[in-house]
Amino acid sequence: MPADSAADGAIFDPLRDAAFGANPGLAHLRPARSGRDRWHRAVVLGGQGHFARARAELDLLGRSERPNSALRSFAASTEASLLRQLGWHARAAAFDGAALAAAGDGTSIDAVAARCDALTGLAADALGVGRLALGHSLLRRCETLLTAATGATEATGVAAPQALWRQHIRLNWVRAELALAAGDASTARTAADLAFAAAQVSASVRHVVKSRLILAAALCCDDDLTAAQALSAAVVSDCRDNGLLPLLWAAAMLRSAIADDTAAAVLVIETAQTIELRGGRFRKT
Repeated sequence: MPADSAADGAIFDPLRDAAFGANPGLAHLRPARSGRDRWHRAVVLGGQGHFARARAELDLLGRSERPNSALRSFAASTEASLLRQLGWHARAAAFDGAALAAAGDGTSIDAVAARCDALTGLAADALGVGRLALGHSLLRRCETLLTAATGATEATGVAAPQALWRQHIRLNWVRAELALAAGDASTARTAADLAFAAAQVSASVRHVVKSRLILAAALCCDDDLTAAQALSAAVVSDCRDNGLLPLLWAAAMLRSAIADDTAAAVLVIETAQTIELRGGRFRKT
């Protein structure tokens, strides 16, 4: 059974639900009783912008978990994600590389999920330093793994087996972002639509919100500015409602760029200041 399935028929777990389900803004997290709990706590805290607290959970997990395991890999990928959100793509790549090494070459769902997380992370890191070709190559490796594990292709990604739902969404997030960086509006829109459709049938509010944010950027690239402005405003509202501070910052950045919205520009500054108070240090360019 996968470590990150939000709705796999198991007994309800509020930590897992907050990490990959319907309640990402949960304020009072129960104490960790296992390494997996620590990972879920780190995912929740990172999504809320509590960077220092999330890193502390990952540090404790890294000290206790055996070196070669899917959970150790998930933790390293999460550490990389925290860095990447703040602009530290080169530093994030070191953690994603460690995640790939820790995942090993097993065939369990967890092992495949961990390798896919590491590969999409590395692709996003490559995008951040301008290496688009490398990013595409890494995504092809990820897609090959997913196809072998599930028999799914991108054409059927929305119906991908529940166990790897998150990996299919992440693949299309990064594919859309690579296309946006290259000015390929058609590919960006297609990938963003796939990610959004898959997110909608998942239990994860956070994945729906981020998918809508990427779709808003793709709409803008596709010169559908009216739709992009409306969707970006909805994403800002969703982020506020669910306590998703890093996504709120990104949504405000997009909205301030595509709409005449002074409030969005102020929101960018306010959310950045709060993130820094919570232990997130932005890379200055």
